[in-house]
Amino acid sequence: MAFLPRRTRLRAAAGCAILTAALLSPAAAHAQYVPSGYYGDDAIGERYVIEVAGTLWNPELFGQISSEQFGLLGTRIDFVDDLGYETTRFRDLRVTLRPTRKSKFRVQYTPMRYTAETSFTREIVFNGVKYPLGVPIESSFDWKVWRLGYEYDFLYRSRGFIGMLAEVRWTQMDARLMTNTPAISPRYDEFTSAKAPLPALGVVARAYPLPALALNFELSGMKVPDIDPNYQGDYFEWDIHGTFNITNNVGVQMGWRKATTFIGIEDDLGDLKFQGFWFGGALRY
Repeated sequence: MAFLPRRTRLRAAAGCAILTAALLSPAAAHAQYVPSGYYGDDAIGERYVIEVAGTLWNPELFGQISSEQFGLLGTRIDFVDDLGYETTRFRDLRVTLRPTRKSKFRVQYTPMRYTAETSFTREIVFNGVKYPLGVPIESSFDWKVWRLGYEYDFLYRSRGFIGMLAEVRWTQMDARLMTNTPAISPRYDEFTSAKAPLPALGVVARAYPLPALALNFELSGMKVPDIDPNYQGDYFEWDIHGTFNITNNVGVQMGWRKATTFIGIEDDLGDLKFQGFWFGGALRY
């Protein structure tokens, strides 16, 4: 966990300590409520080989982006104040393959897209181009993340588990600014794109206060070592949610998720934060 800041390590340790206590505590309440479909010592929802979950995420967006070109430093463009992006709902797909009780292979895909039309009230330089004041500007911002990971639950009990997560995140960012007014000459249309595979480590935990109710905690991320000041970056993601398992094969979910990313490559910068509640469901076989 050396890759995490001290405050983040303390939060993660506190969350894991609470969940560990729940896992190891006496199961008196567990015996009071045993719904139909309960399997031996495993809680409802823990007997499966594959799980497919779909969610709707409604995050707030905070962030800035800048792009240098032709020796002109880019302006730090604010997504809300300058571009006028509003809270938007997105879909998220998660697939888990579980060949053994403690091992899981995970795939998650989160595509996000923002569009807006605005007029700049200050001088904006993007990709080496100065955009005029007061002219309608159409903008789009796409953020797509594939997460491919392996989870091993080293502490596994009938009331939940604690595990470690290692994954690769394929992240792609596309940003575009253009004028779309025929009377404006010249017409501005600038586009920038960046994509890269990024490694991540994390911790996951789950506890069952009731056989059909799971409380889940996940923290993952990585910080780029401070070797070259021209290349900086870090990203972390929190996901805290509950799952109510109607049967072993069907569950409904609700949670809160926060993802932060900072990337600085020479004079280009991306500083993003998404956070908000999400709702979804899971099917298992």
